[in-house]
Amino acid sequence: MTLQQASDHRRPVSHVGVLVPWANTVVETELPEWGRGLAVWHYARLAPAHGGTTLDGDFLSGLIEAVPEALHQLSRLSLDQVYLACTSAAFTHLDRLAEVTAGSQVRVVSAFEAILAQLQKRGARRIALVTPYPSEVTEVEVIQFAERGVLVTGSASLGLADGYAEVTLNQQAALVDQLGKEAVRQADAIVLSCTGWPTKAAITMLRRRLRRLVTSSNAAIALHALGSAREHHR
Repeated sequence: MTLQQASDHRRPVSHVGVLVPWANTVVETELPEWGRGLAVWHYARLAPAHGGTTLDGDFLSGLIEAVPEALHQLSRLSLDQVYLACTSAAFTHLDRLAEVTAGSQVRVVSAFEAILAQLQKRGARRIALVTPYPSEVTEVEVIQFAERGVLVTGSASLGLADGYAEVTLNQQAALVDQLGKEAVRQADAIVLSCTGWPTKAAITMLRRRLRRLVTSSNAAIALHALGSAREHHR
């Protein structure tokens, strides 16, 4: 199912919580564009205790530790589910994320889980991965995909620790070119991981150019929310 197909399905509006890293400006821009009025997004910001924005170990663990407080901010709302809109925090701290969300009265789904769910529905078991992350973080994601039965045919990263919202479409296209033709040919899908860089235009461009499934963290969250809403309201 594509985002367009999910959106065109008439169904009640879903109310969804989103936990957003405190310096992320992209999530709140892209999700409503894909939601097409069928999802109402309610946001709570994740502020790491150390007060930084650079993507490193302290920042990622700080986001996870901030999850309970962010969930509390949303606790008075009647929500279908909540999304952790930081892909890297999820796949680098899977066990801790499970611990801090264990008491939540509403299901918490990470961006990483949403990507996996979309790949599974589309039967995509091999992907080419592009990210803005430092290379060591991208390498962890490659391993986490492999542990869940998804082979990464090739990966490329910008090596950035901050400033993801400023990444351009040309930079993303060049990053895909770095993968190499063979890695792209072998892949069932191209994944643009990270909720902090804009991917809507890149997905449109790359789908036309590569003629295969292209998704991103924010696209996967939106599709997962719309699909879950249809199931919930049946």
